[in-house]
Amino acid sequence: MHHHHGHDHSHHDHSNQNKQNRAGLMMALIITSAILLLELIGGWMTNSLALLSDAGHMFSDAASLLLSLIAVQLALHAEASQRKSYGYHRFEIIAAFINGAALLIVSLIIIKEAIERFQMPPTVHSSGMLIIAVIGLLCNLLSAWILTRKGDVKENINLRSAYLHVLSDALGSIGAIVAALLIRFFAWDWADPLISLVIALLIIKSGWGVLQHSTHILMEGTPETIDTNEVKKVLQSIPGVVDVHDLHIWTITSGLHSLSCHLLIGDEECSQSILKQALEKMKSNFALEHATIQVEKNEVTHTKCQY
Repeated sequence: MHHHHGHDHSHHDHSNQNKQNRAGLMMALIITSAILLLELIGGWMTNSLALLSDAGHMFSDAASLLLSLIAVQLALHAEASQRKSYGYHRFEIIAAFINGAALLIVSLIIIKEAIERFQMPPTVHSSGMLIIAVIGLLCNLLSAWILTRKGDVKENINLRSAYLHVLSDALGSIGAIVAALLIRFFAWDWADPLISLVIALLIIKSGWGVLQHSTHILMEGTPETIDTNEVKKVLQSIPGVVDVHDLHIWTITSGLHSLSCHLLIGDEECSQSILKQALEKMKSNFALEHATIQVEKNEVTHTKCQY
């Protein structure tokens, strides 16, 4: 019986990417916090729910960026220990889950307030609202640009979560600009709660996506980019492999996937040769560099797991 645990320098690359992610998150957090204060004060002074909604969204964004920053920091410095064999890499996914949940809660609060305002639209100071919304939009676009330049928004769920927050904020600012123009030129006071509802729906969409993805990872689901049946076919195609069982593929954190399985081979086969081929195929075909494969022969009895 042979066990092998294979991995290479992917952890080093992951660490370098984390440092870039941290820089992008830090800059985005500073900008977002500044817009939050501006929109909070501006929304209160102009009596605009659209601005206050965007400020509420900004608050959840600032919190999410802070959580993301803590997650990246922990992943960089908290090494694996006897009690935590993966270190604190998984905290990143927990942070993304909290971000998604926070977005849904904020959206429900906005919807409730918007419905109340439809029944009795208050007077909104459109000029101040317009100026603040334009500043907010420009700052959001700057944050989004920084995250795409510095961070890995495609592969890293936490960075993507933060990026979606910032993008939906930009859409919220555009909504506030439209509402301000409608109120200013047509005296349509209902435009303010209407745009607030649109912002809330945008928040729900992005929040639900992040919540689903992070829950899938926390439930040890197979990475979306990997087909388990395809992995099994590739392993079974290796000459000498009789059966593949107890195959598990999961995500530790963004960009870091793991595989474990048992290969049953013929009694006369060379286990080390088959093991080497299996590891190479997992790396080349599926970018699975962190694999633990147990090779068994018929003389070894093994009860298959029921999961």
